[in-house]
Amino acid sequence: MTNPQTNSTVETGIAYAPVEALGPRIALYTPEFAADPHRVYARMRGRYGSLVPVELAPGVPATLVIKYHTAVRILSDPARFPADPRTWQAQMPEGLAIMPMVEWRPNALRSDGANHDRYRTATVNALAGLNVHTIRAAVEPIAIPLINSFCTRGRADVIAEYILPLVFSTINSMLGCPAHIGERVAAASAAMFEGVDTATVNTMLNQALLELSRLKRSRPADDITTRLIEDPARLSDQEMIHQLVTHYSAGVEIPQNLIANTLLLMLSDSRFAIDGDGFAPTTGAAIDEVLAVDPPLANYCLSYPRQPVLVDKAWVPAHQPVIISMAACNNDPETNNGQFSRNGWNLAWSAGPHSCPMQARTVSVLIAQEAIDQLFDALPEMRLAVPLDELVWRPGPFHRALATLPVIFRPSPALNPR
Repeated sequence: MTNPQTNSTVETGIAYAPVEALGPRIALYTPEFAADPHRVYARMRGRYGSLVPVELAPGVPATLVIKYHTAVRILSDPARFPADPRTWQAQMPEGLAIMPMVEWRPNALRSDGANHDRYRTATVNALAGLNVHTIRAAVEPIAIPLINSFCTRGRADVIAEYILPLVFSTINSMLGCPAHIGERVAAASAAMFEGVDTATVNTMLNQALLELSRLKRSRPADDITTRLIEDPARLSDQEMIHQLVTHYSAGVEIPQNLIANTLLLMLSDSRFAIDGDGFAPTTGAAIDEVLAVDPPLANYCLSYPRQPVLVDKAWVPAHQPVIISMAACNNDPETNNGQFSRNGWNLAWSAGPHSCPMQARTVSVLIAQEAIDQLFDALPEMRLAVPLDELVWRPGPFHRALATLPVIFRPSPALNPR
């Protein structure tokens, strides 16, 4: 029996409380949270159980899911946990900085039912045309000039000088985006994750991606954008903008953070050092561990229940975001057994109908592995330039992202392109 006025229920004599009654809300947007989120997740487990009342921004409440099996149930239940945020969005103040990351868009990520199927099918079809061997070959000619720009210097910020330009150039190539449009998309994508106001971000993105869509309608080629345009879904220019937003936001931020977090693990953990016999764990093993322990998108996969839902003996309110902590769930002691190699259980790519398409996962990991291998091949003595506890993490409720990754190494002559 439920009481919609109090959001409480009585089942066999037990009264259940709303999520907000479980304890004080925890802010996910502060520099303090960004500096050591795993400590915060551990504290959450001890106090709250599987559901935690949080704030995504000042005055913006949500429910964070930190238990693995609870997250899988929610991600697999779009009927009770739909992805469409429009009712919630209408209640939010204008200019909310996180809105570009969570607002409704006509794409698979923010749609349900037939619309979701239409957009996802078009996306999967477009990604299916990618040749992973071509992508692997494409990374090296991008990586070598970037490495040459700093290898003689003996130090670099490998995020700004290597990872970000490499990832963006690779994604631009896959999407068939010319440099003059890609530079504008890069600025808008960075603004989206840094919480620049909604109107500015959307104007920047819309103008650049509309130009890309119209360019490909007039000059089709073998690329993702053209395949989206030519798909039987017959996407309009407006729909094309929002499919491309997804490709850029996921295709740049996630590989960028995956590369940086994996490099950090390999540079800071003695398990990845070369042993006495000249062997070390592979880059792939480090990537697998990062996806499980410190995924590049830490808290996301939002849904918006249309009515109060009872989850693990607490009421989740209607029309308020439910956000999955992939990082906390992956580190759930009931699930994480310390076996990371080729693990299929981690939630770094989400789960259920809104999970990341398999081809996109493959491409992200491939870009990360090639980028890291190229860097270590050129600069095998590379090491961190600052102590681990002096590294700065970018604040924000969604990503697990370093601000910089300064390294030092023996100055090396420029590489010859092969």
